[in-house]
Amino acid sequence: MNKQNVKTKLKPLGDRVLLKRLEAEESVKGGIILPDSAKKKQEKAEVVAVGTGKKDKDGNSVPFSVKVGDCVLMEKYSGQEVTVDDEEFIILSADDIIAIVE
Repeated sequence: MNKQNVKTKLKPLGDRVLLKRLEAEESVKGGIILPDSAKKKQEKAEVVAVGTGKKDKDGNSVPFSVKVGDCVLMEKYSGQEVTVDDEEFIILSADDIIAIVE
């Protein structure tokens, strides 16, 4: 994926984050190959871009907890799925990210 292309075409606003869902495993323990329709949607994703951030009550910028390139876990049904140049992305609030995977 060319991250630079995505950034110039789709920039999240405010406290939103642009994610690329990481691919789910292709097979299960016994070596059975799963079709796309049977795969569980993965809640693990890579941060592609971050918005401008939000302000606290005094007008100071609140820093993001994540940065571009981080692998994160997100709420299962959160965000808005979008397609750019045949690639699927998710835009969601930074509050819907529940952990950084190290």
